[in-house]
Amino acid sequence: MKDTKLRYATLLQLVEKAQDGIVVAEKEDHDTILIYVNPAFEKLTGYSSDEILYQDCRFLQGDDTEKDAVRVLRSAIDSSEPVRTILKNYRKDGTPFWNELSVTPFYDEVDQLTYYIGIQKDVTDLVRLQDELAEAQARIAELEGQLSAS
Repeated sequence: MKDTKLRYATLLQLVEKAQDGIVVAEKEDHDTILIYVNPAFEKLTGYSSDEILYQDCRFLQGDDTEKDAVRVLRSAIDSSEPVRTILKNYRKDGTPFWNELSVTPFYDEVDQLTYYIGIQKDVTDLVRLQDELAEAQARIAELEGQLSAS
């Protein structure tokens, strides 16, 4: 029993010190309610745990959050499948960020779905670089087309 308590205490410390945002949620009807967020999630989003516990994570989304990414995410959660996607979210102050979100269902010892664990990482710089690369490649293709036409 003492080993188990020590193991759980160590695991909690590891999660608390993780660099990526980690959340635990449970399913309630069509919502996935946050029951735990680590300090990295608070730092990433600007929200304190007191402000957001027992809410669905959709509060991070905005009008321009990609509907396809949200559909993929919702479908995976509804079918209790793991999923990884990148979607645009918003911090408490309204600042947008690109969030690589990984959600994994957690089953208890009798194979009952009990929780979801979500890991969130700010990939804004990566998305920006990918966009710049795509623009540069399109420009190169355009210039190559002009050269071959002359």
